[in-house]
Amino acid sequence: LNAIKNMSIADGFAILKGGDNAATNFLKEKTTSELIAAFSPNVKSSIDKVELTKYWEPLVSAYNTSTIFTGKAKVNADLEKYVTNKAVSGLFTLMAAEENKIRKDPVARVTDVLKKVFGSLDK
Repeated sequence: LNAIKNMSIADGFAILKGGDNAATNFLKEKTTSELIAAFSPNVKSSIDKVELTKYWEPLVSAYNTSTIFTGKAKVNADLEKYVTNKAVSGLFTLMAAEENKIRKDPVARVTDVLKKVFGSLDK
């Protein structure tokens, strides 16, 4: 990904000294559009393969109509975009949890690079 290739030393220090999810937030900001572009063809292929849209469209239409009464937010009717965005969001949720573990638990630092980088924060 281009974000890592173009990362500056200042970015690296900001991530190191940042909050629990600084690396995840940096990558989320810099790579979300690339990840969505990369995930979309596979999501579309999977959705088309199981003909999911023929079930989704009537359901989401009914749900979105009901939001007038429930007060809940409408769901994106574009299934491909909805699934892709949820997949990318889920990826960053898992990444944030792992980053938090690495920052707080020395046992989670399973490579020499992680031990060296995040071990400097323990001092």
